[in-house]
Order: sequence, then structure tokens, then C-alpha cells
Amino acid sequence: MKLLVLGHLCIDCAHPDGEPPRERWGGIANTIAAIGALAGKEDAVLPVCGVGAGDGEKFISWLERFPAVDPSGVFTFNGPTNRIDVYEKGGGLHVACTQDIAPPIPFEKIRRYLSADGVLINMVSGSDISLETLDQIRMEVRARETPIHLDFHNLTTGIGEGRERVRRPLPEWRRWAFMLTTVQLSEEEASGLTVDRLTEGQLTGHLLTLGITGVLITRGPRGASVFTNEHKKVVRYDIAGIPAEGAADRPGLGDVFGGAFLYRFVPTSDLRLSAEFANLTAAQAASRPASAPGSTPGSMPGSMPGSMDDEWISPR
Repeated sequence: MKLLVLGHLCIDCAHPDGEPPRERWGGIANTIAAIGALAGKEDAVLPVCGVGAGDGEKFISWLERFPAVDPSGVFTFNGPTNRIDVYEKGGGLHVACTQDIAPPIPFEKIRRYLSADGVLINMVSGSDISLETLDQIRMEVRARETPIHLDFHNLTTGIGEGRERVRRPLPEWRRWAFMLTTVQLSEEEASGLTVDRLTEGQLTGHLLTLGITGVLITRGPRGASVFTNEHKKVVRYDIAGIPAEGAADRPGLGDVFGGAFLYRFVPTSDLRLSAEFANLTAAQAASRPASAPGSTPGSMPGSMPGSMDDEWISPR
């Protein structure tokens, strides 16, 4: 099984209370780590993302810990890698500043990898790909009925004066969702997606008229919900939260959820089973202490080696 993974790479800079800042790979790296650690010998993970020229060698070196990852789609660009400053406040995490957002990934960087069995698009920065590029991807894979999973993520935010993320509606949400296989949003993202403030029930109903097979709403420690059409009626399956020893709302867990979901969905076409697997994977990832060596949203105890935080990076 070959899975194409699209989205912006980030450097997450954590600022723990009373401790020096620490940096690690974030953004699409969370998704790559989740799928790469789950992948078997017959699988291939094909990330297409850009990395600042000064960070390219370190990122490629980090990818080597995942044998299934083919790094040929990683490209360098002039300028810095996307950067997110994350501040710890009273035991929680708060994204304070978004810096150095890269240009959208060009379609020409993506085209050669579209023979994959599934495509995951994570809008990490909100400008990872353009709507026109998404249209080209849809047209290229349509005849093969290749599953496409879109995580709306930061399509649902803008950037404020202090470079902080600000929730704002997405007028073109229907065009982004049209004729995809599955879409993913958090509760907060879903509640702020539309200009007319549709309820969750109204939103999922509208999305399922656009040719979508399933809508996934993630609910942090309370699990997730799957919405789909059965016999021309919208049905909802709720997946209970799984207790986690760590912070169940820390950054990156939604990225892990999406990666694990597509990894199970492509071979099974089972929405509910795949969402349950993704929920379990994210909960196991959350159980890794965020401050401990080897901890990451993209790793799990035992079954997911090669965590993003096995070594903190110093790319600057």
C-alpha cells in the first residue's frame, strides 16, 4: 500500500515554564511519523513537503528512522522552515505565534506521486496547497477512485496582528470538500467553518451532499464521531474517548488521528473501524509524557518506535 501525504512541515518550538526553548519537527511530520511507524514491509509512505534549505539535511536524516518513508518528494526552498512557538501555561499548551509560512506546494511537485493508493492532505498552515491544486489532484485520481482524506485544520483560521491563529469562517468550504472521500475537523473547527454558523448536524448533512463518504469530527479526550449516509439518511457513530496518561489535547494528536485513519481506511473502506483505530492510536500517542525523551504525538509505546522527540533538534 502506498500513501501520499501532503502538507507543510513545521518546526515546533516549545517554551516550557522555567526551561530553555526546545525544538522538534511538527506539522506534517506528525502525520508522517504516525503512518511511518504503523507501516509494514509492503507499505510506502510518500511525503511531499518543503523544508527550508538550511534544515534539509537534518529533516532527511530524521526521516531515515522510518524505513517505509520514501523521501524523494521532500524538496528544499530558499527561506526558513515554517515555525510555531508553543508556550506552556499552567500545564497546558498555547500556540502563541506562527512564523515563516511557506508558499503552497506546487502541483508539479505532487503529480508524479498520484499513483498512490490513498492521499492525505493536512492543511497544517492553511496555505499548504491551493484550491486549484486540490482540483487538479481530484481530476488526476478520479478515474482510479483513489481515496482522498482532507484535514481542514488551519483552513479554518487566519493570522492575527500578533501572528496568533484566529478562528474565522471559510467561505469556500464547499469547494474544498467537494468530491473528496473523507474530511476531518475538530469540534472547534466545525463550529467556526461556515459564515452562517451552521450547527454540527446541519454542517455534516451539507457536507455529505457533496459526494463525501464520511465526515469525522474529533473531540479530544471525548473521542470522535463519524457521520455518513445510510439508506439516504445521515447516521452518526460516536466513538468513546480512551483515557490517556498524558495531555489528550496537546498539539499534533489530530495529525496522528488523520494518518492512522487513512492507513486503516484504504485497505478496508470501513469508516467506523478506521475511526476507532485512529482514536486508539491518538490516545496511545497522548499517553507519552510530552516532556520525556522519546515522547511525541507521533509515537506510541512499544508499537510505534522512532518518535519525533527521540532527539530534540536545533535547526537554527
